[in-house]
Amino acid sequence: RLVYATSINGTLTEYDHETGLERTIIPYPEVVYGKDSKDLKYRSNWNAPVALSPHDPSVIYYGTHKLLKSTDRGTTWREISPDLTRNDPEKQGRNGGPLTPENVGAEFYNTIFYIAESPHEAGVMWVGSDDGLVHLSRNGGDDWTDVSPPHRGEAMINAIEISPHDPATAYLAVTGYKLNDFSPYIYRTTDYGRRWKRIDEGLPEDTFVRVVREDPERPGLLYAGTEAGMFVSFNGGDDWHSLQLNLPPVPITDLSLRQGSLVAATQGRGFWVLDDLFVAHAATRPADNEGPRLLAPDVTVMLENRGWSSEDFEAENPADGVPLYYWLGEDHEGPLTLEILDDDGRLVRRMHSEEGQFEQCLKANEDPRSPLEFDYPPTEPGLNRWHWDFKRDGFTCIENITLFAGLDGPVAPPGRYTARLTVGDVTREAAFRLEPDPRRSATPEEQAEWEARLTETSALLESILARLASLRRFRDDIDGLMRTNPDLEDLQRAGRSALEDIARWDHEIIQPLHQTLEDEDAWETMLAGQVRFLLDVISYTGAPVTGGQLQRLSDLKAWWAGLESEFDRIRTDHVQPLNEWALEHGIPHVGARTGSD
Repeated sequence: RLVYATSINGTLTEYDHETGLERTIIPYPEVVYGKDSKDLKYRSNWNAPVALSPHDPSVIYYGTHKLLKSTDRGTTWREISPDLTRNDPEKQGRNGGPLTPENVGAEFYNTIFYIAESPHEAGVMWVGSDDGLVHLSRNGGDDWTDVSPPHRGEAMINAIEISPHDPATAYLAVTGYKLNDFSPYIYRTTDYGRRWKRIDEGLPEDTFVRVVREDPERPGLLYAGTEAGMFVSFNGGDDWHSLQLNLPPVPITDLSLRQGSLVAATQGRGFWVLDDLFVAHAATRPADNEGPRLLAPDVTVMLENRGWSSEDFEAENPADGVPLYYWLGEDHEGPLTLEILDDDGRLVRRMHSEEGQFEQCLKANEDPRSPLEFDYPPTEPGLNRWHWDFKRDGFTCIENITLFAGLDGPVAPPGRYTARLTVGDVTREAAFRLEPDPRRSATPEEQAEWEARLTETSALLESILARLASLRRFRDDIDGLMRTNPDLEDLQRAGRSALEDIARWDHEIIQPLHQTLEDEDAWETMLAGQVRFLLDVISYTGAPVTGGQLQRLSDLKAWWAGLESEFDRIRTDHVQPLNEWALEHGIPHVGARTGSD
């Protein structure tokens, strides 16, 4: 609800998201322009730090040359430290010149630049200054100890990271660029600052470091934001590697880790997010002789689309679905298969790395103005990624039909799943869990009802399409019999009658006049398209199922019941007699050419 922000010359404000109001809570309002900083009550950095206690959000800390504390939203402040800087009066006087002096606050020196309270221990405070000092208090500010790295000299303590795994471990990002030193400096202590070790091996020599963060899920996994990009260490900082990826070369001013993602604040290029840190948690690259490796996040939330709106989206969202990462050896060749299994081991989705019959059929039916694109699992040596979009396998595809809602399978329900990677004769598996959108308030009973109706509607559509495919095979076989036996009048007469009934039945299932997207506006959508539409409505609306959806499902089932009876009649009245005739004449019966039942 409350956000605290600092600005130049000691400005400190509170913004209340609930009321939309902003308050100025400067500890000591004073015009600083034109004044020597040594004469001010509080010397504040141009980028003065403010921090909230991780143990009590009503506690606010603000850094000047002393550390200040408020417990009443900035109404009153209390000094809880002495001067924690080098306090050099020679560097706190008049600036500018030689003709015109200028004291606007940007020149103020000997100030606190970073504040961090331990997430493990309330009252354990680390404070860094813009002149190279680090102080520690382990009793809420009653006593302070100088724990600065020895022989460090003047520099800016740009960031302090207290390890989320060990209260005695901390990391410093130290910069000296204002003193014409552009080298990277990262320090690590494991004993509350008694001893420090410099840990910046592998970083470019001319790229200073602004911030270091440790991954809360994996000890020793460090991220460093530098003046020119991102770096990572898998061993507590003993060596570093580039993590630039698609991030432009840009100064990184701060880093935050949240819910398995790394968020970077940059100097002038906005915010950038690196998702799927579980890949980094899996540690180092496997040796080639270990074969392929498959990784999946422990949990993926099935966030629902908010639909069309007038909002302006400034950034690209990550792909929907479960990100599956897999490592292939440098000598890898050939196709692979990714499968999704439910908690009972039943196949939910199978995707091959190469085009199959399903994709070929879809391409045969596509509108040439809107060519289809398929997301095949990549097969490149090294690290690959493919997203499962929560969908089950697609429905039966039949050439020469247009179903504008497509033949994608329905959305799978929340629950436990297993991803299976097959490369040659090697199989790897990774378990994961789908969780529903937390904004949903459906009861377990409503969720179960939704899953049941989704399954029922899917089965209805598959049954319709399977019968359609079967009857079209009958049609093709009958047509073939008639073309190869043009002089047999009895066969021609029986065949024409059968084809007429099949065509009428077919038109009840699929609208033959639907050839392009615009045709849907002009000609009625028939049974298969109506069921597909209802399936999408149930799928994307989520639980609970509405009364309208249940009524429509009942009506569509009744429609199909009549057509299913007609399907059986066509087989009895047409297919069976034609087969008997074919048997008498020693020629292949209807269905034998194509495997129809």
